[in-house]
Amino acid sequence: MERKPIVGIITNETVGFNGRQLSHSVGKRYVESVMNFADTVPILIPTCIRKHDLAGLLDIVDGIVLTGGRANVEPHHFNGQKFPEDEPIDPDRDRTVLDIIPQAVRREMPIFGVCRGIQEINVAYGGTLFYRVHQQADKDDHRMPQNDDATLEEIFKPRHQITFTENSFLTDALGQDSCIVNSLHGQGIDQLGAGLSVEAYAHDGLIEAITIDGYKSFAVGIQWHAEFHPERDENYLNRLLFQKFGDSCRQFSHQKS
Repeated sequence: MERKPIVGIITNETVGFNGRQLSHSVGKRYVESVMNFADTVPILIPTCIRKHDLAGLLDIVDGIVLTGGRANVEPHHFNGQKFPEDEPIDPDRDRTVLDIIPQAVRREMPIFGVCRGIQEINVAYGGTLFYRVHQQADKDDHRMPQNDDATLEEIFKPRHQITFTENSFLTDALGQDSCIVNSLHGQGIDQLGAGLSVEAYAHDGLIEAITIDGYKSFAVGIQWHAEFHPERDENYLNRLLFQKFGDSCRQFSHQKS
C-alpha cells in the first residue's frame, strides 16, 4: 500500500487541571479534517520543540497546518503596540511557527494557515496585524458571539460574505466569485507582507485569504475556520481547500521519494 502523506499540525500551549498543568493541544476538528478531507496522516507538533530539531521534523512531514488558537501573535514580532497585561499569549508557538514557516517555504512544502495561521504567515513575511479589528473605524466586528451561552453552532455559523479577487485560484476552484464564511477572530491583517497576494476580502475590506507568490505547492492562509464541518453542503469551499491541500501534500511526498 502506498504511504499516505504525513501532515504536521501546530498545537497551542493550553492550561489544564485547574491551571496546574500545561499541555500542547489542538482542536479535534483539525485532525479529523486532515484525515478525512485531505486524506493524509496527522501528527501533532509541540511548540516547545527546539529550533535545531525543526529540520529533522520537516524531513518527516509532507505538509504543515497552522491552526487557530486563543492567544494572538505577540506584537513585538511585527513592531506593534504592546499587549495589555491580561492578553493571552503563547510565546513558544510564536517562536516555533515563525521558525517553521521560512524553513517550510525553502522546501516549498504545502502550508495551510487557518485563522491565527494566516496571521502568522503574514507576520513571517514582514506584514503587520490589527490588534483589534472591531476597534478600527472602517471595520466590522469579526469576533465570535460575545455571550457566554452561545452554542458551537452559533459560534461557527456562516457570518459574512467574502469576495474573491480577480484571477483568484478560489474563483477557478469554486466556479464563483464569492462565498459566505464563519468569523471568530479579534486580530486581522493590516499591512500585507511582501511576497504575498490577497485572494479574498471581507465586505469591509479586511483581508480574508492570501497565497505565497510563485509557490510551487499549496500555500494558502484563510481567516475563517475551514475545519468546522467541511462535509456540509454549504461548506464546499472548506472541503475543497482541505482536498487541494492533501493533493499538494501527495505531490510533494512523491517528489521527495
